[in-house]
Amino acid sequence: MRESGLTVDVRGREAQVEYRALISDIPEGERPRERFRAVGPAGMSQRELLAILVRMGPRGIGALALADRLLLEFDGLSGLARADLDELQRIEGIGPVKAVEIKAALELGKRMILSAPEQQRTQIKAPADAAQMLMLEMGVLEQEEVRTLLLDARNRVVSLAQIYKGSLNTANMRIADVFKPAIRANCASIIVAHNHPSGDPAPSADDVKVTRTLVDAGKLLDVEVLDHIVIAQNRYVSLKERGLGFDS
Repeated sequence: MRESGLTVDVRGREAQVEYRALISDIPEGERPRERFRAVGPAGMSQRELLAILVRMGPRGIGALALADRLLLEFDGLSGLARADLDELQRIEGIGPVKAVEIKAALELGKRMILSAPEQQRTQIKAPADAAQMLMLEMGVLEQEEVRTLLLDARNRVVSLAQIYKGSLNTANMRIADVFKPAIRANCASIIVAHNHPSGDPAPSADDVKVTRTLVDAGKLLDVEVLDHIVIAQNRYVSLKERGLGFDS
């Protein structure tokens, strides 16, 4: 029995409903590309934007249904950002080309934030501003990484530098490496950030120790450390707000 885009298969006592979402079954004005032209990107849902990227699903499954499956399988866009190419290709309908296109689109979105002209650069007014800029990518990393936001004299973001991969401690990380990009770019200050893949953003004793070392080094190099932010998925902790490592 066929009705309103639903295929109903009655088996025994239970009726199983499978949503096909074929583009040909959707009214023309409601199809993703047509809606994009009509309402613009801001008026589109995540599934509709993703459906435009994937274009079509495997036989009998439309682009919207495939987009739904991707978002469900990887728990939203943050999961898609975390997934590698092999993981994406395990989804029926996602081949090598589509997997690369999805990852490329997500990467462009991340880079756009830091590519604005000087007059449009993001100004950091509070720890939340820095955290929101970094959380999309750093919140889904599976390994601990250290990055710095390089800021001008008006606390506007100049660029983002990746410093180090691995557990945060002074034994493994060279403090000079943290400041090198800022000195080369003649930046006035930096915000240091690292992630906790465990999902708990609570600073460790090593985090506080490293922060204190960085703050003291910044004073000698005339590059102020404005904050050290720990990121974990959709949460963060500002060590500056808590007075951890900034008390010397």
